[in-house]
Amino acid sequence: MKRIFLIVSLIFVFSCKNKTEKNEVSITNNTSESEETQKKKSDSVFLFTSFREPADEGLYLAYSEDGYKWENLGGPFLKPTVGKSKIMRDPSVTKGRDSLYHMVWTTDWRGGNGFGYASTTDFINWSKPKIIPVMKHEKEVVNVWAPELFYDKKNQRFIILWASTIPFRFEKGDEEEKNNHRMYYTTTVNFEEFTDTKLFMDAGFSMIDCVIVYRGKDDYVLVLKDNTRPNRNLKVAFGSNPLGPYQNISKSFTNFLTEGPTVIQQDAKYIIYYDNYGEKSFGAVETENFKEFRNISDKIELPEGHKHGTITRISRKVLNGLIAKSME
Repeated sequence: MKRIFLIVSLIFVFSCKNKTEKNEVSITNNTSESEETQKKKSDSVFLFTSFREPADEGLYLAYSEDGYKWENLGGPFLKPTVGKSKIMRDPSVTKGRDSLYHMVWTTDWRGGNGFGYASTTDFINWSKPKIIPVMKHEKEVVNVWAPELFYDKKNQRFIILWASTIPFRFEKGDEEEKNNHRMYYTTTVNFEEFTDTKLFMDAGFSMIDCVIVYRGKDDYVLVLKDNTRPNRNLKVAFGSNPLGPYQNISKSFTNFLTEGPTVIQQDAKYIIYYDNYGEKSFGAVETENFKEFRNISDKIELPEGHKHGTITRISRKVLNGLIAKSME
């Protein structure tokens, strides 16, 4: 009987020890992942793309350690060479699974049927710029404005959004026919082949400058500009898929004459930067839930003349190259 009790006791002790070891491994792994994530953040900085009016010079850049104070890197780092107007407005940058950054931009204020594209690993050496003629099938298209890139990790593809006006295609509303924008999209995995252009969103009013924000599984936010004459400000909408549908459009969270949003996540909150073009300045708000917004424009610092762009992360190695280039 004592022997049986001893065997049972040993089995119990070994079982508890084994569970403890498993728990220790789990905690260690979680800690390692957390440390790895922190290391990636400490080894990188934010990079803000920009342009300068009258938009014929090209790509300007600024960087930040904390997402609030931005240091000027100057420019241009890529000159506009494609499109009828040879301009660069609204440069949007993102990267996928590799080290290659992709950038798209507006090439024409009016006219043209596409947007510019180029890629880089260091923002100094670029692929040959080209036009992606996403609206060539629409003979009456007025413009192709502010293309915005989003990397869809789940489907390992890039989604590109932009605003175009096609006169008499949609209900007129408050806008004249040549200013009645709707949002369109295409997708690609390699920037060589693209899916057919499709309507992204028609909310019944003129809309431009849309940015997709991933919050979690089946949880996306669309930051958008209501471009109707009485409003011309920023709102948000919500969806379970990056391609929508997006619903429950909010009230505006910015003032009159604001546009060009870009979003970064800092800890448990999001910062939405925007071009406060009515006052010729940049503004920002913080939010945890995209329902309540706090104006933090007094906490940010950006180079003079900074205009509509996007924010991404770059390594310190890339940053050091950009700093050296800016000092030449």
